[in-house]
Amino acid sequence: MKLEKYRLKCTLSFGDIYAQILAWLAIIFLSVASGLALWASSQQIYALAATALVVVMSLPFLLFAFVTTLLNHIEVAQVDEVEEAALEMPAVSGQQTPQPAS
Repeated sequence: MKLEKYRLKCTLSFGDIYAQILAWLAIIFLSVASGLALWASSQQIYALAATALVVVMSLPFLLFAFVTTLLNHIEVAQVDEVEEAALEMPAVSGQQTPQPAS
């Protein structure tokens, strides 16, 4: 099996992970809001622990979501010999074909 005959293409766009980012930001926002509510009630150590726990526990899920989304958007395509030859030829820009004199 020759690996030169295959091409890896990543089709990931920002729209694919936009919902994941918004969900994680909502979780962090709610965590900080609950932490501030606990902080105001003179239970500062619980506020800090609850906020840290939510952030630390949500990071592996965020990482898992990003990695699986990325892996789902990687395509392995076989390269045709004709296409490969076309890619190896240098593209000449601005060159015109000669016109016969009339």
